[in-house]
Amino acid sequence: MNGADGLVLRRRIARDFGMETHAFHYRSVSGSMTDSAARLRDFALDLKAERLHFVGHSLGGLVIYRMFEQRRDLPPGRVVFLGTPAVSSRAALGVRQRLGRVSAVMGRCVAEELFADRSRRWQWADRPLGIIAGTHRLGMGGLFAKLEGENDGTVAVCETRIPGASDFISLPVSHMGLLMSARVARETGTFLQAGHFTTAETVLSE
Repeated sequence: MNGADGLVLRRRIARDFGMETHAFHYRSVSGSMTDSAARLRDFALDLKAERLHFVGHSLGGLVIYRMFEQRRDLPPGRVVFLGTPAVSSRAALGVRQRLGRVSAVMGRCVAEELFADRSRRWQWADRPLGIIAGTHRLGMGGLFAKLEGENDGTVAVCETRIPGASDFISLPVSHMGLLMSARVARETGTFLQAGHFTTAETVLSE
């Protein structure tokens, strides 16, 4: 992921909320998740910010999750996941089952994080997490697996609901539309500033 996919989102957040934004580039195909998470931490520390927020789209959210599993020595701030398959990914498992070895083209990060069941929980109460899920079914995920309930064409809403998150909202956008939507940008910026979305659907906790 070279960061260009989030350009529109970054520009809107910078313009409407006065935040300085930086794109992190990681190798989703050839690189390992452990390496990507370690590099993200180094990237974040090099910014030398007093307050630092993180926004991850899809697999990018899991890079952030793994980074906080490894190290916590980062400036305070908040986190937003956009369509991140934090609980599971039926689409990824469907690709593996149907295409076998060809599924390797999806990359090491996908194989490490989405080809096996994982029990994840947001454990860092001092760094609130907000989740935005899409409900417009436009994407390739349905070709490989039956996505349960509402979904964004790639990730089901139920797959994004990680226990321990502070706030959750679903919006009528597709998986890639999460990066292009003005409403998503507004909700993201609002959570980063205030710690909640403009309209909270539910609070996730156990």
